[in-house]
Amino acid sequence: MTVLSLERVCRDYRSGATTVRALDSLDLEVAAGELVAVMGPSGSGKSTLLALAGGLDTPTAGRVRVEGTALDGLGAAALARLRRDRIGYVFQDFNLVSGLTAAENVALPRELAGASARKARTEALAALDEVGLAPEADRFPDQLSGGQQQRVAVARALIGRRRLLLADEPTGALDSATGQAVLDLIRARVDRGAAGVLVTHEARFASWADRIVFLRDGRMVDSTGGRDRAEELLTS
Repeated sequence: MTVLSLERVCRDYRSGATTVRALDSLDLEVAAGELVAVMGPSGSGKSTLLALAGGLDTPTAGRVRVEGTALDGLGAAALARLRRDRIGYVFQDFNLVSGLTAAENVALPRELAGASARKARTEALAALDEVGLAPEADRFPDQLSGGQQQRVAVARALIGRRRLLLADEPTGALDSATGQAVLDLIRARVDRGAAGVLVTHEARFASWADRIVFLRDGRMVDSTGGRDRAEELLTS
């Protein structure tokens, strides 16, 4: 089953009289149980792709669908509900709420979805335990290291029954061992039926994916897979 579909998607940004095309007629499908890595040089459109897939931005042309639902056909409330309930997003800058503890940050999507505070906290503690941060549950973001904040962001993306996981450089603030552990969690969730899109600049992490999509200047230039192919494209 296709969970994420981008159909001839373009995204233009204007800067004065200049128009920059961040994505150009992109087609991409990601199925349930599939992890797709997105690679490419800086400015190739990787983060723009994730923002569109997560309903955080709107394409200039084309259509984005999540589980068959066209995002451009949803009102603001319905779109917010879909993002909250069905899409887990790991932001490159973590995007944690500074006034909430680690557990409260992770529990927030479940509480907004209607879960009781007790149930949401229980689920949040379990998610934090998965990323090795249960002892830090009651600490605030500014009391955590960058790597710990990143793991809190991953735990928040994994909580609940999200069908689409979007991760923008989720290993960027982590050491090698912790980065592999986080990718193992994402891989496990995908193997249980979610669809995953992972933006990364490291071929060794992209090799965890079923397929590697390579972008350059907003266009898909390769969609084959394999660590060797990723390294070749990055150096070409």
